[in-house]
This record gives sequence, structure tokens and C-alpha cells, in this order.
Amino acid sequence: MFEEWWGQFALDVAVIVLAATLDRVLPEPPPAIHPVVWIGRATDLLARRKPGAPLAAFSYGAAVVVLMVGVSGFLAWLVMEALMTLGPVPYVLGGAVLFRTTFTVRGLAAAADKTRRALEEDRLDDARESLKALVSRDAATLTPPLVAAAAVESVAENTTDSYISPWLAFAILGVPGAVAYRAVNTLDSMLGFRGPNEYLGKAAARLDDLVNLIPARLSALLLLTSGAAMRLPVARAWRGMLRDQRITESPNAGWTMGAAAWLLGIELEKPGHYRLGQGLRDPQARDIAAVTRLSGYTAAFGALLAIGVLAARHAIVG
Repeated sequence: MFEEWWGQFALDVAVIVLAATLDRVLPEPPPAIHPVVWIGRATDLLARRKPGAPLAAFSYGAAVVVLMVGVSGFLAWLVMEALMTLGPVPYVLGGAVLFRTTFTVRGLAAAADKTRRALEEDRLDDARESLKALVSRDAATLTPPLVAAAAVESVAENTTDSYISPWLAFAILGVPGAVAYRAVNTLDSMLGFRGPNEYLGKAAARLDDLVNLIPARLSALLLLTSGAAMRLPVARAWRGMLRDQRITESPNAGWTMGAAAWLLGIELEKPGHYRLGQGLRDPQARDIAAVTRLSGYTAAFGALLAIGVLAARHAIVG
């Protein structure tokens, strides 16, 4: 029994380590073979058929969520089962390639670094343009501090979406769980916003809030742990995070963004919406580099956490 438990655990650890290595050294797979792109295209096709009445749109949106998440997770399960029958090496290699498409650490850092360089070189228009890879807000009129704030906010918030949540989903439910999580997150990013699709995307938005409820708070704790490793003011950040996490409309985003604001000693403002770390100094380009470093530490601690959860799962399930 122990040998069987240890063998499967070792294979899954190999999958997460290899996937993280692939994320670090290789670019994203081309769209033609990227599962998340397929999920997005299928969602777009289904969304075009939405009914007009609010209740009908909500019901249709909920059905789209069940269909897309269920099919995505099931297909990933079929792939992993097929790989397992081929042996340990195909399981690890194929599983790592598929799992790698559900998260990114390097991509988040690279997008933020592009904004940082543009700000440092006083290319404000380029910095605003680069924000499109990080946030959905209109950046056309943002000042340099607000551009820096948006980049810092995005890196902090996306410690949850970009890697902590999919890693924990993998630790609990394997590659199919990570793929299903990415389907939920993709549906939310495409449909879960106010406007023409508000009722269509309401189920996706609420499900995304739910599945990120615990990971977001763990991400905030990991950010604080990373802050301790970087000798930042963790006690102040803890108090500020607890105060500011209520300010954002999202029940999850305020935790990680509040932690980052108080760790770095900067005010993070989204005009007309919230102001985290009120009274602290305005953010600068160097703060984007600092939060990217924080994100890197958080990824390292997050990987250890995921492996710990994975070990617990295998020990319990066998």
C-alpha cells in the first residue's frame, strides 16, 4: 500500500515540477493547440446564442458553465487515464504539458515587467498599452502612478488566478481539476462583468468567487510570508490587509491587493472604485519590480504548499 501511495505521489510531484519548469523556459503553446484557447472559443460561440430576458440569460449562462467546466474536466480526465495506461513517462510528460497550460508564473511577471520598463523610460502611452495584458480597465487617461498601481494590483490579485488556485486544484483533483478550474476562470473573464452579458455571466462570476474563496486568502498569507522573506513590514501589512480587504467589490481581490499595498507601503487606487493603503505614497515603476519579486517568492512557497496538499491527498485516498 505504501509503495503504491508513494509511487503515484512521486509521479504527481514530477508533473508539477516539470510543468513549472516548462512555464519558466518555454513560451505559451500556440493558440491552435492551447486548451484554454479552445475553451474560450467554445464559450464565445455559446455566448452568441444567449437569450435576451434576464432570467433566461442567467439560466442559459449557468448551463454554459456546467457544460464547459464538466466537458473540460472530463476530457482532461480521459487524457490522463490514457497517459497512465501508456506508462509513468508518458503520464509525467503529457500531464506536465497539459497542466502547464492552466497556469503561468513567468507570463504574469513578463507582462508586468513590460509596463515597468515603459514607465522607467517615460513612455507613458506604451505603459498604458501594455496594461491591456494585465487589466481590463480603460487605461487611456491613467497617470504614471495609476498605471503603476494597476500593474501592482494585477500581479498581486493574479497570484491567486494565475497559479495558486490551479496548483491547489491539481493537488486536490489532479490535472482534470486544474483544467476545470481554468475553465471556470476563463468563463468569468469572458462573461462575468457588468454590461450586456451581466445576467449571462452571473453564474460564472459567482462560481469563480466561490472556487477562489480559500485560495485567495491562502495567496494573501503566502504574500505575507514572502514579505517576511524580503524583510518587509509584515505586521503592518497584516493589519492593513484585514482593514482593506472589505473595500473591493470582489470578495477575494482585496486580500491579495491589500497585502501587497501595505507590504510595499503604497496606495493602490482604482478611480471611482477603491483606494487600498490610503495615505501611503504613490506607486512608482520600481514597485512593479518589487511586487514581481514578491510574486516569485509566493510561487515558490505556493509550490511547496501544493505539494504538501498533494501528499495529504495521497495519504488519505491512497
